[in-house]
Amino acid sequence: MTRFLPKTLLGQTLLVLALGLMVAQLISASLLFRASEQRRELTIVNDLALRFVNAERREAEAEERRARRAERREQREERLGISGQLGPLAGERGPPPGRGGRDGFRAGVQFVETDPRLGGDEPLSKMEPLLRQTLAAQGIVAEELFVARRLAGSDLFVAQRPGLRDRLRGSNWQTRRIAVAGIKRAGTAEWEVARILYRERPSSTLYTLLFQTAVIFAILFALLFFMMRRITRPLASLTERVDTFARSPDKPIPLTESGPRDTRQLIAAHNTMQARVAALLDEKDVMLGAIGHDLKTPLAALRVRVESVEDDNQRTRMAQSIEDITHTLDDILSLARIGRSGLEEERVDLSALTASVVEEFEDLGEPVSMGDNPRLVRAVQVTWLKRALRNLVSNAVRYGESAHVSLIEDGSSTVLRVDDEGPGIPPETIADMLEPFKRGEASRNRATGGAGLGLTVARAVAEQHGGQLVLANREDNGAIAGLRVEIRLP
Repeated sequence: MTRFLPKTLLGQTLLVLALGLMVAQLISASLLFRASEQRRELTIVNDLALRFVNAERREAEAEERRARRAERREQREERLGISGQLGPLAGERGPPPGRGGRDGFRAGVQFVETDPRLGGDEPLSKMEPLLRQTLAAQGIVAEELFVARRLAGSDLFVAQRPGLRDRLRGSNWQTRRIAVAGIKRAGTAEWEVARILYRERPSSTLYTLLFQTAVIFAILFALLFFMMRRITRPLASLTERVDTFARSPDKPIPLTESGPRDTRQLIAAHNTMQARVAALLDEKDVMLGAIGHDLKTPLAALRVRVESVEDDNQRTRMAQSIEDITHTLDDILSLARIGRSGLEEERVDLSALTASVVEEFEDLGEPVSMGDNPRLVRAVQVTWLKRALRNLVSNAVRYGESAHVSLIEDGSSTVLRVDDEGPGIPPETIADMLEPFKRGEASRNRATGGAGLGLTVARAVAEQHGGQLVLANREDNGAIAGLRVEIRLP
């Protein structure tokens, strides 16, 4: 899973922002959707309640008008001395068709004696408590109540009234949905039924949320991208400069301070450290050069004086000791100069380079062999790579009785491999063999133990080329068959 995650600071920051915005937008969208649904349901309930309230008010007004007409009639009869013999007053009408009559209608409310619910109704149970509460606040108490949704085409009341069909806007009124509410008051046998056009959920809500999210993403991503680039660009330059300085410490180039204050302080600290490291390396080179000169000069004079010793055995042993000191000094100076030698990389055929080193040992009669190596052209520092390969072959001949050199290509790596047939190295001490002055043989004799710098120099050369030195025992039928040393170059 982690391999699919961005590897850079910029990518990971943008990913975290995207996830955070996504979660925030999901929460916000759910809250907005819930609020929108509540507003829509409340609007439907209020519209239905308004129908019942208006019908109640109209009924009260009609009752009041009938009472006033009856009062005027009584007053007229008293003046004329007539009781109950006059007909209706001018403009006086009979009882309204709504109350007590089957299929009456007043102020958008139908009055029926039969249950108005249909089999195809979709109950809107969540709206029923809201409608009951709203009506109760207006003094209308319902013993029974229902709210449902139905197709206008299935409602006989709507179908028989062209005016209601016209309100449904369109010739396809049969497919429009309406909200129907019915109440039955205590002590009455009739139902009061109100109908309104059902308020559908707006189809643009989802698109609005998506557009809002896209705008927020675009603005925040643009701002964060430019802000993070201001931070990560100097960090990328600093990383590249550190990598360059690690490979070429003899070329300290100060990096321009840029970015936020913290980043500028980091770059300034790096420039100071780089300058100090370069100065220390320069002092080290001067010191080692002086040591080499001051030691080699008396060693050369001592070598001349040794020739005057008459005892052949003593003369040979003294000359060998001087030679050991000279070789050890050369190894130390070589190890110190790796990485600061100023040698440029050259594109060479590694097969030809390997063959030239093998031929040097063959000319000395050493048991060194080489297989059919492929032609691999790489850019390397020829002098140092030859030095490293000579050290590996020399160790194989010294400790393993023979050496077999091969060149292979292993994936993205080029491998210079040296196998011997010696006793190998105990697994617990393999890592120690790469440290300076660590030897697999305890003596200081040049012919057996040496100074313990051969593998250290080879490792330094491999790392100078961006590679590594790998040691491992070869096994045959569970037994150690020798040591394998590889210089793995990228």
